[in-house]
Amino acid sequence: MFHKPLRSIQDFLLGTYFAEGIRITIGVLCPSLILAQFGLLTLGMALSLGALCVSVVDSPGPIVHRRNAMIFTTVLIFVLSFLVGLTNQNLYFIGILLPLGCFIFSMFSVYGMRAGAIGTAALLVIVLSVDDVRPWQEVSLHAVLILAGGTWYTILSYFIYRLRPYRLAQQNLSESIYEVSSFLRAKATFYRENVDYDANYAKLLQLQVHVHEKQDAVREVLFKTREIIRDSTPEGRFLLLVFVDMVDLFEQIMSTYYNYRRLHEQFDSSGILKHYEIVINQIADELDNLAFALKTGGTPLLPKQLIAEVASLKSRITAFEADSEARKYNTLGILALKNIEVNIENILSRVVTINGYFNKKEKKNLVTGKIDTDKFISHQTIDFKLMLENLTFKSSIFRHSLRVAIVMFIGFVVSKALPFSHSYWILLTILVISKPGFSLTKQRNYHRIIGTVVGALVGVAVLTYIHDKNALFVVLLICMIGCYSFQRLNYVVSVLFMTPYILILFNFLGMGSLSMASERIIDTLIGSGIALFASYSLFPNWEHEKLKEAMMATLSANATYFKKVTQLYFENNENLTDYKLARKEVYVTSSNLTSLFQRMFSEPKSKQVLMKEMHQFTALNHLLSSYVATLSLYHKEHGMAFKDFQEFNPVINNTLYLINLSNDNLVTHKEEISNVPLIRLKTENNEPDGDGELVTELLSLIQKVAYDIYKLTERIKI
Repeated sequence: MFHKPLRSIQDFLLGTYFAEGIRITIGVLCPSLILAQFGLLTLGMALSLGALCVSVVDSPGPIVHRRNAMIFTTVLIFVLSFLVGLTNQNLYFIGILLPLGCFIFSMFSVYGMRAGAIGTAALLVIVLSVDDVRPWQEVSLHAVLILAGGTWYTILSYFIYRLRPYRLAQQNLSESIYEVSSFLRAKATFYRENVDYDANYAKLLQLQVHVHEKQDAVREVLFKTREIIRDSTPEGRFLLLVFVDMVDLFEQIMSTYYNYRRLHEQFDSSGILKHYEIVINQIADELDNLAFALKTGGTPLLPKQLIAEVASLKSRITAFEADSEARKYNTLGILALKNIEVNIENILSRVVTINGYFNKKEKKNLVTGKIDTDKFISHQTIDFKLMLENLTFKSSIFRHSLRVAIVMFIGFVVSKALPFSHSYWILLTILVISKPGFSLTKQRNYHRIIGTVVGALVGVAVLTYIHDKNALFVVLLICMIGCYSFQRLNYVVSVLFMTPYILILFNFLGMGSLSMASERIIDTLIGSGIALFASYSLFPNWEHEKLKEAMMATLSANATYFKKVTQLYFENNENLTDYKLARKEVYVTSSNLTSLFQRMFSEPKSKQVLMKEMHQFTALNHLLSSYVATLSLYHKEHGMAFKDFQEFNPVINNTLYLINLSNDNLVTHKEEISNVPLIRLKTENNEPDGDGELVTELLSLIQKVAYDIYKLTERIKI
């Protein structure tokens, strides 16, 4: 009964987020803790500030990128702290420097997420230095201490990485397998009686986004780490093999799409579908075991019971087909059950193969195929022309940067007009809440307010009832670890830990933390209100503005994917790089479209355009890519081949034509309704073993979905 909750706790403690929380806590706390023993807490706080700012850019990724970003940030915050320290006595100068810095450093986002994090770290040190007025003689010492703090954190992070260079890849790969497992469980739910198809389908689309995000994170770490790319160690080869097989496994799971409503109408009375759900969930459990073994370094047991369960399911289907009662069921329905069972066998076979990679004796003998890793990862060059090209209102990053600059200036003016001693909290709130889109800003806003209010109440309660300094330090330590562990996982929980952490810290500094609780809440409410109002009224970025581009990208990706899959039947080519790239692009564009659609729900009703049509469009595109994935598996897994595949060309070409017409519809908005016929195929010459009939039926389904998308796009006007 306690197995799953206990496993979840273990997973978290062994995962990336908790490791990040521990690392940042050590980096931030140690300088202050050590120097406090010598009565130099003020100097230690400056060191900790430098470490905190540099930790912002130390997000998971290739160590080279992390190292370079931390070094650059360390130098940058040194320069900025020195500059702001010399000028913060002049409110007019700071009133110019603050919005200018906000605009420039927010524009860093054009170079990617890590560059954007560098900009955030720069703004963090500016905001925290605005009210830190000190004699000019101390400014240089303070800046040097911040430089030393940043250098200390950079060395710490690099040292921890070198102790276990494969640990981050193992953790990320483990998390990606957990997401595939969750996706598989959602698939299993379709076999449950009285399932809510729409709700489960929406859940499935969201889980697909999570799978893509996790797999992309693994790709970044694996394919940009030299030790792994060089294929020089057994552990590197092992991680590459597991990842490549997991991507193929996810495609297999994607391909298991059937008309579940029709299956339930036919077979609910027989009770056969519940056995499918049980077996699929057991396979998901086995994936969880593989993911857990990656984190612990253990060796998972061969799933003998699961193998027996799948064999039992196959026997059950065979017996069901032979039963006289089964004659009342549709032949295509029985065939669908058999196809699903065969696919389950193939999925289990791949799971067993991955399980075998964990054998420590065999690891040194593992051999990876040739992988053109450069094609599967993105490369961002730092080109100043890119910055100049984005200096236009057509750029969402430009509008966001301009908004942040104006809002931070307003926040600065408001903070100076209020009689609070820590008015920079208003600026910090605006900084962390302001996001390019309204929906993300709104979500961050709620999380910040809830976390701050609840955290303040918790902090006050702790300080009211706990007076022992040692006990308070333990609570402070827990809050720090919690704050930094959840900052990328769950922001509201992170803020909930952050608020008592700050209140206890001020208590240690003798700065009246109880009275500050109400001040922090008020500052948070003011900053949140300013940021949310600005995201709605000041150069807003609405999700519907990106709809056309996202829809066209998804259609183009599906067309390329379909074309590459059909070429597998024409060409005897063992190099599948182009096919895999097309598959990856489908996952990327589909995830982007689904995420965009989900974010639209958080926007005002007046901005939620074409919601019904968008739901249909995302559903049809997912169905299209699932059918195409099935077509690829017919060739890759079942070895289906035909002497004259040219006979399928008419329906293939017509399908591509329909998808291209759909793209044209989104661009031109034709008023007249055109009629494109569906092409039907005869397969007398193509079915010696039934393969021709299966492929013909599947190609017809793909063509029908492409036609439905085409008719839908005729009604969509963006």
